[in-house]
Amino acid sequence: MEHFEYDIDSPCASKRLDVFLTEVQADISRSYIKKLIDSHRVKVNGSIAKSNYKVKTGDCVELTVPDPEPLDVRPEAISLDIVHEDASLIVVNKPAGMVVHPAPGHSTGTLVHALLHHCKDLSGIGGVERPGIVHRLDKDTSGLVLVAKTATAMENLLKQFQERQVKKVYLALVKGKVEPASGWIEAPIGRHRVHRKKMALSEGGRDAQTYYTVEKQYREYALVRAEPKTGRTHQIRIHLASIGHPILGDRLYGHLRGASVPRLDRQALHAHRLQVTHPESGEGCDWTVPFPEDLAKWVES
Repeated sequence: MEHFEYDIDSPCASKRLDVFLTEVQADISRSYIKKLIDSHRVKVNGSIAKSNYKVKTGDCVELTVPDPEPLDVRPEAISLDIVHEDASLIVVNKPAGMVVHPAPGHSTGTLVHALLHHCKDLSGIGGVERPGIVHRLDKDTSGLVLVAKTATAMENLLKQFQERQVKKVYLALVKGKVEPASGWIEAPIGRHRVHRKKMALSEGGRDAQTYYTVEKQYREYALVRAEPKTGRTHQIRIHLASIGHPILGDRLYGHLRGASVPRLDRQALHAHRLQVTHPESGEGCDWTVPFPEDLAKWVES
């Protein structure tokens, strides 16, 4: 069981309680947050509160999340956009909105459920809840996800990620005119001191490095290519926001109210390219997938 406390500051004031908690608990769905509120696991200033309560500056919000029940992860016939597959691994172009592995509030419809249906022998790799998952993308980030199909491949690929031998390239739409047009962002990332499900720049955090370059500058926003050299949670989102160019549609780190930019239902971040060494053959592998339609329409030719 986990217990969280949040002291409300002015930027969060006037938000509904369920909206606020969904934003700071990015890995938990709003429906599950509402369930926790309805089951009296959320208190404001020591008292039971309702979902529609609007938080105020100075409020103390307490959230108790019970330990997850053992999940019976069953295969589900969910369509997958498979970029590559062989005996050792499978590469999937994950759509925005799909959660990678089961979590509170996401016990069905995940990439893991789809993989268990597509690959009948994955359940023993890496644990039932995350079979073969070598790395992950946020729910609302689209693009390439690499999955191991054997224990040997899993061990090899994890080592490549840990030793920073994997090249990852993301495309993002960000707010404003980006200057300079390319550069390094090197700033450590750790847990937010108040919002424990949120990450932030932190002197005591883990080192994080991102290289970015502007692919095309528009009047109010830019298409940016980002290459993270480390793999911290929410790294690209935090780093780009830290230089004043948050990713469009990012409700957690964006703060885009009133901005004259495209309105998106999710953060405009896409895992565009992935380069690894094949765990069996030793040959270099290089996969790319273009911007999905919901983002591509904002990129003029």
